Amino acid sequence: MSDTRTPPRAALGPSEITTPRLRLRPLRRRDAALIGLHASDRRVAWMTATIPHPYPPGQAEAFVERAMSPAAREIVWAIDAGSDEENGLIGIVRLTRREGDEAEINYWVSPAFWGTGYASEAVEAVVRWARATGWHGLIAEVIQDNTASVKVLTRAGFEYQGEGEVHGLARKAMVPTFRYRHRLG
Repeated sequence: MSDTRTPPRAALGPSEITTPRLRLRPLRRRDAALIGLHASDRRVAWMTATIPHPYPPGQAEAFVERAMSPAAREIVWAIDAGSDEENGLIGIVRLTRREGDEAEINYWVSPAFWGTGYASEAVEAVVRWARATGWHGLIAEVIQDNTASVKVLTRAGFEYQGEGEVHGLARKAMVPTFRYRHRLG
């Protein structure tokens, strides 16, 4: 059954979101170098299901091109802690449209910035943005040993929904997950 309702305004693409310490902005081609640097860190890949390790050459450039494509299925922001003049990309947050007016949120932050509250600040900003732009809910799935992401999600208002399993590319195995949902409207 297809959804014939008008998609949320958010489906049109990312707009810049600012927080006290961050800018969440659309990706630029020049971001590929920092994405490749940060995503190639085994600690980042290990805590996600979708980042392989080792990180293949050209992967970051392909990711940026997909995210910038007019046909993109995802809304992707650079988590940027720098000014407009510099590239302060420290991570990524993205929404992938799911059934109806729901989206799945995924994010990562470079280990150099773990424990700073940047992931929480970015996720909470995207939750506010999603609510304001017409999404009805966000879902998330986190690898069970990623306790920091569990804290980020619960702090942002996500509620535990159950357990699951995904194939972790870096771990090259099925890994247990926790599932979360945030009802927005």
